[in-house]
Amino acid sequence: MTVSPQAVHVESPTERRNPNTTDIDQMSTLDILAAINAEDRTVPEAVRQVLPELVKAVDAATDALRGGNRVHYVGAGTSGRLAVLDAAELVPTYNVPEDWFIAHHAGGQQALRNAVENAEDNAEAGATELRESVSPGDFVLGLTASGRTPFVIGALEGAKQRGATTALVSCNPEASVPDSVDVLITMSTGPEAIAGSTRMKAGTAQKLVLTAFSTATMIKLGRTYSNLMVSVRATNAKLRGRIIRILREATGLSDQDCSEALTKADGDLKVALVQLLADVDVADAAAALEATDGHVRAALDAVKQTAS
Repeated sequence: MTVSPQAVHVESPTERRNPNTTDIDQMSTLDILAAINAEDRTVPEAVRQVLPELVKAVDAATDALRGGNRVHYVGAGTSGRLAVLDAAELVPTYNVPEDWFIAHHAGGQQALRNAVENAEDNAEAGATELRESVSPGDFVLGLTASGRTPFVIGALEGAKQRGATTALVSCNPEASVPDSVDVLITMSTGPEAIAGSTRMKAGTAQKLVLTAFSTATMIKLGRTYSNLMVSVRATNAKLRGRIIRILREATGLSDQDCSEALTKADGDLKVALVQLLADVDVADAAAALEATDGHVRAALDAVKQTAS
């Protein structure tokens, strides 16, 4: 489907001129940076205001993944690139299957580096892509600074038709709410330091939301123990060193003891951790983790109940 070129006036606070930075082109370098930083400091509070709505998204995503379904991100431009980044980083950080989090970016892989003409304006392309990839019970999170990007809104409509639960992250409180959205997360980030440059505050807000959303989901699914990344995949020397440090910090044992336990566990950090903390053999630790879907605290409770 070809979308005809046209001019669309987007009415959103993110597109308006910021009265605090009208003289930014006449400022010294330090003052430019200070002005941008002053605007950036408002973003965390805007995110804090939407935490109750973000709870709903995290719980919906957790339920979807526990039920054998998937999480989809949908975005265009900066929003889409941030979504791709978040999905990609979850694989090595939490050792999740590559199809747990799927990012859909308007214009595809080519648009990650170069703008693809009219890609974000194609609502039908978004709807078709999600209808073809979403299953009933999946969770779909759309991201758009303006709250109206056609590709994203179309994708949410397509996903809803397939029986998915949907959420929309927006930085435009004035945008209409599509019927296809179950959870609306709208942050008031206001005008950008440079009018319309939504890779700035709006992008930062979306990055904070994505990081919090995916991290909280991983915690709920037992991919951490305390605040330690016990599901991390050792794909390089730094991460292999981190695994030993995680075992040491969680158990209080020496590097040598932790290294030996990791070897006995065939390199599985969680098995080594449960084995050390519960003082059981490797087979019992592995069985407890298998029975609790890899949740370390639940596995430790299961081992204690068996012992008693």
